Amino acid sequence: MRLTVIGFDADDTLWHNERFFQLTQARFAELMADHAGADHLGERLIEAEKRNIAHYGFGVKGFTLSMIETAIEVSEGRVPASVLAEILAAGREMLSHPIELLPDVRPVIESLSDRYRIMLVTKGDLIDQERKLAQSGLGDLFDAVEIVSDKKPAIYAEVFARHGEGAERGLMAGNSLKSDVIPMIEAGGWGVHVPHELTWALEHAEAPLTHPRFAELPDLSGLPALIERIES
Repeated sequence: MRLTVIGFDADDTLWHNERFFQLTQARFAELMADHAGADHLGERLIEAEKRNIAHYGFGVKGFTLSMIETAIEVSEGRVPASVLAEILAAGREMLSHPIELLPDVRPVIESLSDRYRIMLVTKGDLIDQERKLAQSGLGDLFDAVEIVSDKKPAIYAEVFARHGEGAERGLMAGNSLKSDVIPMIEAGGWGVHVPHELTWALEHAEAPLTHPRFAELPDLSGLPALIERIES
């Protein structure tokens, strides 16, 4: 089958991202050391993030608000205002972190751009995702950019139909099984898992190893050869 659109996730597929969340969470643990141990604090933070995704969405702003909520909860309202101010400052700093591309990203996309429509499909805060794309220097390589509130099969079906010939003739490459791979396969397309060394706990899922439209690569450099095999 001839593919028409190749989709890419952004964070931790094209550039590093999760490392900044983990560094900030470590700082959060230091700030809250008088109120909770790091493990307990991390568990409470994950619970808060799960509750808040529906309200705040994905990204730095929701993460920062979840840290503040967790700080208030674990301290039973005794957390000093100065600590809350430092949490807010840490969140603002995350919104300006530098962009560091992962290996082979630009050459791989360039090698595919003559034969396929290239689309970026990412979720999170609109302003922050636009900033990262602009600073990455990759914006000129994409025929379409979709910044969505969440990644569900219906979303993939809609954007691949709008920018190509449907998910059935599309491929999505990303580091998250839960967001980039499984829902794309459920929409009828190819889902290619490109693991990153750091993955947010809420993005973990079981790989659909037996599905004929699932593939896994150690890095993006193998994507052009994989596509050739799919189309052969």
